[in-house]
Amino acid sequence: MLNEKLLEVISHEGVVTIVSWNNNEPHVANTWNSYVNVTSDDRILIPAGGMQRTQKNVDQNNHVKIALGSKEVMGFQYPGAGFVIEGTAKFVESGSDFDMMKEKFPWLTRVLEITVSSAKQKI
Repeated sequence: MLNEKLLEVISHEGVVTIVSWNNNEPHVANTWNSYVNVTSDDRILIPAGGMQRTQKNVDQNNHVKIALGSKEVMGFQYPGAGFVIEGTAKFVESGSDFDMMKEKFPWLTRVLEITVSSAKQKI
């Protein structure tokens, strides 16, 4: 599901926007492409040091959207490629994925794990 273009975008720095919502109120959090890790089964792992509001929303409604991009990657017609990814999320506080991420990002307190349901290139 996560194609080569998306993986190329993730390999270049850019802003990642995470949108969660509960009670019809969206919440936006941001991180960096360099913090995004993709597993062999196409889950997305993002270190979380804060994201308390995101976690409260995910505990009530586990659907999330993320948008990410890089101007360093060729898009459909011009330099710059971006994606919108939808999926279900949970916060992980232990286990092998947590340990691997903690080694890379010692400051994290949890890992945001997203199981991707769709990934669409927008630009």
